[in-house]
Amino acid sequence: MTTVIVLNGGSSSGKSGIARCLQAVLPDPWLTLGVDTLIDALPSTVDDGIDFAADGGVSVGSGFRRLENAWMAGVAAMVRAGARVIIDDAFLGGAASQQRWSDALAGLEVLWVGVRCDGAVAAGREMARGDRVTGMAEAQAEVVHRGVVYDLEVDTGVNEALACAREIAARVG
Repeated sequence: MTTVIVLNGGSSSGKSGIARCLQAVLPDPWLTLGVDTLIDALPSTVDDGIDFAADGGVSVGSGFRRLENAWMAGVAAMVRAGARVIIDDAFLGGAASQQRWSDALAGLEVLWVGVRCDGAVAAGREMARGDRVTGMAEAQAEVVHRGVVYDLEVDTGVNEALACAREIAARVG
């Protein structure tokens, strides 16, 4: 039985919308936790944390990685305690990011989902949202998928979040 759904895609690709729709269409309660949850929880004083450049680039340091590793272990512990979790993330390190999650989620039934969206479409969404650094969506549109292996891929540039959620839900065992 699937206990974790990992949604990986660039900024403004539609992951959060899909996660909300999944919560509505899946028969059991699912928690949604995302990298934004972690970032929002970080104190502003983390040494060597996370930096958002004016051009949309994101760099993370060892301080962020240390807290991210603890957070990933905590998410996995919640699943092991009986929660079903949808993870909303952007694998800036591509396959290396997936490996970190894979290590944390070892022994759990995970559905890996690539959330694709054309960079220009994501950039338009980014602009409309107004809460992201301009350029982040286009910069991340492809890099987050490099070397990542998925069970399923959806494209929010051609399908609405609800249709993508229904496709994902059909794969949840």
